[in-house]
Amino acid sequence: MKTQPADAERTSRLWARVLSFARPYWPAIAGAFLLNLMATPLSLLAPVPLKIAVDSVVGAHPAPLPLAAVMHVIAPGWPYGVLAASAVLLVLITLLMYLQGLGVWLVSTYLGERLVLEFRATLFRHAQRLSLSYHDRAGTTDSVYRIQYDAPCLQHILIDGIIPLATAAFTVIGIVSVTAWLSWQLAVVALIVCPVLYFTTVTFGKRLRGRWYEVKELDSSAMSVVQEALAAGRVVRAFGREEHENARFYRHSRDRMLGQVDIAWLQGRFDLAIGVTVAAGTAVVLFLGALQAKAGHLSIGELLIVMAYQAQIYDPLKAISKKMTDLQNALASAGRAFALLDELPDVAEKPQATRLHRARGEFVFDDVSFAYAPGHEVLRGIRLAVSAGSRVGIQGKTGSGKTTLVSLLARFYDPARGAIFLDGVDLRDYRLADLRNQFAIVLQETVLFSSSIRENIAYGKPDANDDEIVRAAKRANAHDFIESLPDGYATQVGERGMRLSGGERQRLSMARAFLKDAPILLLDEPTSALDFATEAAIVDAMERLMIGRTAFFIAHRATTLAGCNVRLEMRDGKLFPADFGAEHGAVAAGVP
Repeated sequence: MKTQPADAERTSRLWARVLSFARPYWPAIAGAFLLNLMATPLSLLAPVPLKIAVDSVVGAHPAPLPLAAVMHVIAPGWPYGVLAASAVLLVLITLLMYLQGLGVWLVSTYLGERLVLEFRATLFRHAQRLSLSYHDRAGTTDSVYRIQYDAPCLQHILIDGIIPLATAAFTVIGIVSVTAWLSWQLAVVALIVCPVLYFTTVTFGKRLRGRWYEVKELDSSAMSVVQEALAAGRVVRAFGREEHENARFYRHSRDRMLGQVDIAWLQGRFDLAIGVTVAAGTAVVLFLGALQAKAGHLSIGELLIVMAYQAQIYDPLKAISKKMTDLQNALASAGRAFALLDELPDVAEKPQATRLHRARGEFVFDDVSFAYAPGHEVLRGIRLAVSAGSRVGIQGKTGSGKTTLVSLLARFYDPARGAIFLDGVDLRDYRLADLRNQFAIVLQETVLFSSSIRENIAYGKPDANDDEIVRAAKRANAHDFIESLPDGYATQVGERGMRLSGGERQRLSMARAFLKDAPILLLDEPTSALDFATEAAIVDAMERLMIGRTAFFIAHRATTLAGCNVRLEMRDGKLFPADFGAEHGAVAAGVP
């Protein structure tokens, strides 16, 4: 899924979406902004103690009236009273500035992390709802990258971007106002650089946005290589392809590195342009201010405070310019994150979907066809009636469409043509959660999670008690090997269950199905790649599991399907009766 730099209209829509998502947090964001805004008066006060010391202690100017009145009460006649007051005032202002900075840091950190947490959760929730075909097409790593690395864009835009930008703007206005009160000519000179800074920022910002899009795509590609190579580590080592994968990762990472260097070059040129512009403005103000001081229009203290303000006014101006370019990175991430949210599930739930408590398990396939890509049908014209409680065995070569057929039952995909009915109702009319709750699934590649055996068995029924879990494990012929482990049911299975053997993982999968007690069972080659002894234990457990349920059993070998009362064969996307025929409980129609 590629995303391209947005034009002005798309950028406006992107800003609107960012602000809309953050609407529940606007009161907290407003509070953070007000706390940031306190930096403006403190910045204006910072040079005041120096001016008082220079003009009223070193020079002969009278002290400001408020300060003179306070010192007259506290220490009347003390020759160093004004100097001491200036020193105390300097310490007090500095202390307030640091306290304000601490408050800003704490509030901004909490609010920013909260925004990122909520946005990540929203992206993850949506990614889980997207169809399997989307993840097959785009790759799971791309979604992971957007959830983990693009989601912080809200913090960068709202907390690290808008609030400092607005604070800097108010600071500039305040400093320019005070400077104009002292010398309007110097205030005009100080503002002359603003148009130059604006056009420089706009010019570089457009180029940076485009480069950031490209770099993030390359970063996601490099991450995909790592995920694939580590997930398939056994295959990579078995074929001695470590160096090949290293080269592939290096190639993607090198392209990403070159893009990052190009961004650094652009930002370096931008910083240089900003620095030269600011230095030129400061030099002009210094030159004219010194002339005015020499002519007696400014005191030495006033010249110092003007120069201090000059340094302060360019700091927020530089901050505004820098933030504007930093926002290009965040906006590129926001575009990628919202693009994920814009992806619509291929399998959608109707607004007034039918509730389903417990199905009987009667299925009808009515002229069902399916294609993962247009023009390449995997299933063609499937017509099949399955009565409740039937054991349907499906055999066929790899790639014939067996797994796709049963994937349609749980609406992992929807048919491209035709319909599937459960208990007389089109699957697309049921609530998705209710429909999928009717199935217990045992796959060829057992899916376990990095947690304890107990949690993995109870995955389909989280509120199950220990007695129920143990009973399910016994029925799956798994209890004995679990009890032999040092930590028993508390044993951690490791990532994808790799601390257990294939047969042990499969028996845990069977126990999970027993515990869920769903009325429909999908068994997708659960005994492949197992030795005969382990297969016998699994088959024995499956025989018990299929009792009283509608079961679809996929296998390569016909002998594995001996316990099925309906046996069919998939060939080139079409369904045929197996050579030894169907007995009862189902009818395959449309057979040549």
